[in-house]
Amino acid sequence: MDALARLKLLSHQMTLEPAEERSASATRPAAHAACPAGLVVQPAQMPGGQIQLLKTLLTSACERDCFYCPFRAGRDFRRATFRPEEFARLFFSLSQSGAAEGIFLSSGVAGGGIRTQDQLLDTADILRHRLAFRGYIHLKIMPGAEKDQVLRAMQLADRVSINLEAPNTQRLARLAPHKVFLEELLRPLRWVEEIRRSQPPGSAWNGRWPSSVTQFVAGGADESDLELLTTTQWLNRNVGLKRAYFSAFQPIPDTPLENKAAVDPLREHRLYQASFLLRDYGFDLEELPFTGPGNLPLPTDPKLAWAQANLGETPLEINHASRHDLLRIPGIGLKGVEAILQARRQSKLRDLSALKKLGISAERAAPFVLLDGRRVAWQLSLF
Repeated sequence: MDALARLKLLSHQMTLEPAEERSASATRPAAHAACPAGLVVQPAQMPGGQIQLLKTLLTSACERDCFYCPFRAGRDFRRATFRPEEFARLFFSLSQSGAAEGIFLSSGVAGGGIRTQDQLLDTADILRHRLAFRGYIHLKIMPGAEKDQVLRAMQLADRVSINLEAPNTQRLARLAPHKVFLEELLRPLRWVEEIRRSQPPGSAWNGRWPSSVTQFVAGGADESDLELLTTTQWLNRNVGLKRAYFSAFQPIPDTPLENKAAVDPLREHRLYQASFLLRDYGFDLEELPFTGPGNLPLPTDPKLAWAQANLGETPLEINHASRHDLLRIPGIGLKGVEAILQARRQSKLRDLSALKKLGISAERAAPFVLLDGRRVAWQLSLF
């Protein structure tokens, strides 16, 4: 295959990596006009706006035998490989043509984690320093990478990640029995935070240390939502994790888990909602509405379930509630809380129309609030 054909093949094989733009409701988008036919480039939302992101592998050859993975050793499918300079020049030409503005670069493990990491670092180094690429790079950290390699990845990338896949050692053994949870996967995430805390970011390509994220295969090891979110909360608090991604397990033919039932994508969505409550909304694990087996209820989003149990009979007064309490009201997000705090310095909020003007989903909030001491009309059907 020529280089572009190999890249098309590799980009189509990246469906299991959520990366920046994916959510439970995401579908594969059509390619934009500048993108070569057959190449998967997806819109990704960044702090400065939306970019076109290419997700790909440096090679789909892999010596690991993870039970869930389409790239596992011994599986019969068409593989492709790039050398670092070959890949860097191909991607740079795509960026110059407007086909892609950023890249999420991962790889199968070939020749060990350290050698594979060197290949990824060489690719990013050529892009940054030989070709002067100033766009977005998300660089994967390989299992078993060394601390100096993690530092170099942080100097070259805007985001780094390593996939934990499972929430703990016991669950990982059911997904990837030859991966070592603490030493190969968790330790590099701890190194990222150690480097951020101990070294000034002047050596980073843009003067800022990159964010760090991880991914879990939700339901692949029969783990509970409580297990996944316990680990997520620990990562948020202890290694400065920007975000956890969840990929609902889907069986892959010709793998040991090919007969395992697929996980409902709605579970993935509920995990995202709960993880944002933990990260951004001041919730603790104990407040989330887990069922007996430790899973989130699928029919109701966790914030609404909490409000139904805690605010249905004791609604909050919008004009006096603290920021902490306002964040717990359905229909009111982070920007909505700031808008309320600012607006009520000027005058009291007396009706739903005042909330609507602030960009708040007033009908969703209505059952759980008081406005100037009064409950407001709301439709039972909204429950």
